[in-house]
Amino acid sequence: MNMEKIQKRFIPMSETMLYILLSLREERYGYGVMQHVKKLTDGRIVLGAGTLYQSLGKLEEDCLIVPTREIERKKLYLITDIGEQILLEEAKRIKEIYLNLEALL
Repeated sequence: MNMEKIQKRFIPMSETMLYILLSLREERYGYGVMQHVKKLTDGRIVLGAGTLYQSLGKLEEDCLIVPTREIERKKLYLITDIGEQILLEEAKRIKEIYLNLEALL
């Protein structure tokens, strides 16, 4: 899939996808991602297994993440360069929104 199609598919990005990608800047397996997202959001987002594994499948299919290895039936993933680029674009989009809303805070 070319970059333009990937951008259209993932930007704007759901909060779930954003946190999964952010978590995979470090090699993690599914349950590790769930725990990391819960910690990052102070318990506000608790990912269910179905949501997580469906999202991981979509991200892997579009080459935003890649499986790195398997340990005791646990598949570990890591963000790819394409995933980093999409995450950065989304961060810039969110920053723009924040700057436009800053006066409200």
